[in-house]
Amino acid sequence: MDREERIVSPEQKENDGFFDQTLRPEKMEDYIGQKKVKEKLKIFVEAAKNRGEALDHVLLYGPPGLGKTTLANIIANELNVNLHTTSGPAIERPGDLASILTNLQGQDVLFIDEIHRLNKVVEEVLYPALEEYSLDIIIGKGPSARSVRLDLSPFTLVGATTRAGLISSPLRDRFGVINRLEFYSKEELKKIILRSAKILDIEIHDQGAVEVARRSRGTPRISNRLLKRVRDFAEVKADGVITTSVVEQALELLEIDELGLDRVDHKLLKTIINKFEGGPVGLNTMAAAISEETDTIEEVYEPYLLQLGFIDRTPRGRIATAAAYDHLGISPGGNTKAGLFFDDENNSDEKTNDQ
Repeated sequence: MDREERIVSPEQKENDGFFDQTLRPEKMEDYIGQKKVKEKLKIFVEAAKNRGEALDHVLLYGPPGLGKTTLANIIANELNVNLHTTSGPAIERPGDLASILTNLQGQDVLFIDEIHRLNKVVEEVLYPALEEYSLDIIIGKGPSARSVRLDLSPFTLVGATTRAGLISSPLRDRFGVINRLEFYSKEELKKIILRSAKILDIEIHDQGAVEVARRSRGTPRISNRLLKRVRDFAEVKADGVITTSVVEQALELLEIDELGLDRVDHKLLKTIINKFEGGPVGLNTMAAAISEETDTIEEVYEPYLLQLGFIDRTPRGRIATAAAYDHLGISPGGNTKAGLFFDDENNSDEKTNDQ
């Protein structure tokens, strides 16, 4: 299954844009979850407003779909300033960055998504801008080249990343506020689903919202995406009201089980169990076995499986836990007690312990 087609993928898809924008809260008080992050940001924002200064630069990191972009929007709204949005890959040359920075007005917020993907040359130009609100530009070439320093209006950079480990130490050190966003609880997701349903004028029972939340993998983006698909099912196959039964039928049709695992998750787990006798299996070998990139496995597939306790990372590779066997209905000997979404493979490949 192409990961672009995965309903439970936490990554943003092209058709999510308008839907996300409609449901995105604009004030801190309407933002559900991330309690500690909110409390800290409220204090820092209020203090900056009282002093009439730009807020310290903010770094938000964590798995995709948890609300980093939403928080950037809220920070700008709470500060009553303009928000300028771009991404690391979009800033290809120092000139691109200079164009963005020189157009910022006093105390504006610049949001850079995927900031870990900034070009190193661009990153070096960014340092003085973050520290001294100034920009060094080289004019001319060769012996006649000279450096000109431009003063910038004080601004706040909000950087977002799913891979904080790839951000260089010099760049990380220039952020005064660093926050990690955590997966959401089922109760928090239920509140988000009920809020989204109200905005979209969808009739949903409390227990129906609980059932959607249970399968949302701790991620609001997935909650809203599932709500949209279940709404379609309810309108066509039911009376338009989302009940527990409607959610169960809709997500069974979409091959999403009671914990939010889909065909790809089942394939990964069953590959470890059936092909490699439960592990340990190296990341590179596993990626080759399921025809996927190692980065995708680490960043997209594994976090939720690790959270559930279905896989463990060991020095010798990944292993499937007893909880994974139980969930899939597979006995330790490899016999399937209950077939799920992915046909068993009984190949007798040798275990490989490369990382």
